[in-house]
Amino acid sequence: MSGSPGRAIELLGRELDGGTRHGGDAALPALLDLLQLYMVRAWYEDRPAGEATGWAAALRDPAVAAALRGVHDEPGRPWTVRTLAERAGLSRAAFARRFTATVGSSPLAYVTWWRMTVAARLLRDTDLPLRAVAERVGYASEFAFAKAFKRELAAAPGRFREAARGDDRPWPEE
Repeated sequence: MSGSPGRAIELLGRELDGGTRHGGDAALPALLDLLQLYMVRAWYEDRPAGEATGWAAALRDPAVAAALRGVHDEPGRPWTVRTLAERAGLSRAAFARRFTATVGSSPLAYVTWWRMTVAARLLRDTDLPLRAVAERVGYASEFAFAKAFKRELAAAPGRFREAARGDDRPWPEE
């Protein structure tokens, strides 16, 4: 029963029945996360291979999944359709068709989307300077990064950071 949903449910029940126990504040959310993982895994495994669409299909396709892992692991790498196709083990044309059909966007559009997602998280959660955020997501200049960020998220990076932190005042309070 190790590694099964039944064991996780049993552990969750013990935590809930045990009252306040040391570490309970950490254990309960972790066990709920684990149960959610088991539910998603069960749903994913129950889908027939030809019926999967979206992320389920992308993760089942070894070539597309390899490219996605690369982009997610190294968003700052200078990705091209050629380098992604090589990672996927396909020709550029075959890879581009397969990726677009499976994911719903072209490979480079997806790379840009993922970079901006990572950048938005960095802007919201860190105090990294704009130049450092730009470099981490693959842009050689702040200007090119800011232009792409504004095009994708409809806000300049600095304004996005202020709004994400709830600091959208036009000037500091005195």
